[in-house]
Amino acid sequence: MSGIRFVLNGSVVDVEGQPPTRTLLDWLREERGLKGTKEGCNEGDCGACTVMLTDARGTRAVNACILFLPQLHGKAVHSVEGLKGPDGALHPVQSAMVAQHGSQCGFCTPGFIMSMATGHANGVTDHDTHLAGNLCRCTGYAPIIRAAEAAAAEPVPGWLAEQIDPATLAGLTDTTPDGCALPRSSDELAAWYAQNPEGRLIAGATDVGLWVTKQLRDLGPVAFLHAVEDMRGIEVTDEAIHIGAVTTIADLLPAIAPHHPGFAAMLRRYGSVQVREAATIGGNIANGSPIGDSPPALIALGATLYLRKGDDRRALPLEDFFLDYGKQDRAPGEFVEAVSIPRQPDRLKCYKLSKRFDQDISAVLGCFNITVTEGTVTAARIAFGGMAGVPKRAVAVEQALIGQPWTEASVQAALPAFAEDFQPMSDMRASAEYRLSAAQNLLLRYFLDDQGLATDVLEVMA
Repeated sequence: MSGIRFVLNGSVVDVEGQPPTRTLLDWLREERGLKGTKEGCNEGDCGACTVMLTDARGTRAVNACILFLPQLHGKAVHSVEGLKGPDGALHPVQSAMVAQHGSQCGFCTPGFIMSMATGHANGVTDHDTHLAGNLCRCTGYAPIIRAAEAAAAEPVPGWLAEQIDPATLAGLTDTTPDGCALPRSSDELAAWYAQNPEGRLIAGATDVGLWVTKQLRDLGPVAFLHAVEDMRGIEVTDEAIHIGAVTTIADLLPAIAPHHPGFAAMLRRYGSVQVREAATIGGNIANGSPIGDSPPALIALGATLYLRKGDDRRALPLEDFFLDYGKQDRAPGEFVEAVSIPRQPDRLKCYKLSKRFDQDISAVLGCFNITVTEGTVTAARIAFGGMAGVPKRAVAVEQALIGQPWTEASVQAALPAFAEDFQPMSDMRASAEYRLSAAQNLLLRYFLDDQGLATDVLEVMA
């Protein structure tokens, strides 16, 4: 027998006899007595459970509450208890938090410390963005940000630099843990899924994790996809941008920015840093959520989805994958292998409306990709999330624009067509009336944006 093997706070541990959906948070607190890692929301929103994770891809901050133990195989984890030096010396971010009075009630502090230490190790300077996934009700954030800034110039402690060196992880993945499906290639995944067509595939667990922590569901047979390296990465050719399904949102964001900065700007608001470091593009597509943020942008760009079942592969326009609420064009045993975007001049803008700027679910997300040739609209792809039971194109609006002059009058004339495309629902995030009106206004915003007018809602002008 072999267990899940990883490095915890500098020491190799073997974990045996644990269910595959045991979270790292619960295991740390209940089995190891490491209770500095806090349970707050237990859904990846508050950051109180943040730990530092290191593997061959580097060091990053993740949420322990929705991280399952098999996802740690062959990696290194540091909790707040493991951040001090062998001689008891504090990490620079810990010292800075003390000096800057960055802790009050202290509940959120360990999570902040671990996010800050990860950012410190990676040379992060955009502290507002990096700490957006850590919530605090006491300090107002100013002393915490000052602490991050004060620590930035300090070197990474030598003992920590050694422990987060991926070279120290060699040999940890020579075995496969018992009771866990950890395919190392898409071929292995296809074989397992053919034998377990009703099984669950878990990549980042940022959605499926809540099925366990909130709904207390038994997921049955599960396979973890984080080791399927031939489904990870982005390849840019003259014809297309090809994105493997287990590519994380964190990796996609900088890769897509040079080609479609509007897409990247929207991904900046996709969850928190911790969520983006775990969530995958394939998972965001395959779960079929009507409020998943990446599908509207991909649909507006004319993306193609690639599916595999056994040795059989097929491709289809991404918009055709979403059939109805909770229903996708995917057979049992078939999985998302990749998605590709045709190369094109950048005309994409994505507008996300939510109650909070950072880390909030979209009430409405509109993505617009309108081609204008010599003053006339010659092509249009417009897609929305939050307006229907699936991510959906605004076909009637597109047709109302194509062939018309690119003027505000044409845009205004196309607005009634939104009611043909969408009959949105009312819920806790927005009313149906708000959603329909907001969608119309977003088309006008796209036009004004395209004319060079300032439309940044984060800028306040007198």
